[in-house]
Amino acid sequence: MRLAGALVGVQGLLALGFAVALVVRALTAEGPGLPVRDIIGEAGYFVLVGVALVAVGLGLVAGRRWARTPAIVTQLLLLPVVYTLIGPSRQLLLGIVAGLFVAGTFLLLISEASRNWSMGLDDAAPGRQG
Repeated sequence: MRLAGALVGVQGLLALGFAVALVVRALTAEGPGLPVRDIIGEAGYFVLVGVALVAVGLGLVAGRRWARTPAIVTQLLLLPVVYTLIGPSRQLLLGIVAGLFVAGTFLLLISEASRNWSMGLDDAAPGRQG
């Protein structure tokens, strides 16, 4: 679960980095395009998502069971992003890398060991200290 938490935390940091890139773009853009307030609003959304994902990732690393479900939901919500990268956007390399990252994180989160951990069954194993 710690590895899955670290990977979810990386996703949160990437969202925060994207928010910074949006703000920089908004402040340096010239000519017609999206209004600056729209870009700043989008950046605010990514800040919220990034902070939430970092919190979920830290929760998983710290062994908090509540963090598993939002991490799983996030991976499922990222699947259309992967599809868009590979399909309509034709960014095959980025889509494959993102797909492997999302799929790997998802598989870690739904593994048998993860399920046992989330239900507290791993604490009852013989020889384990609680």
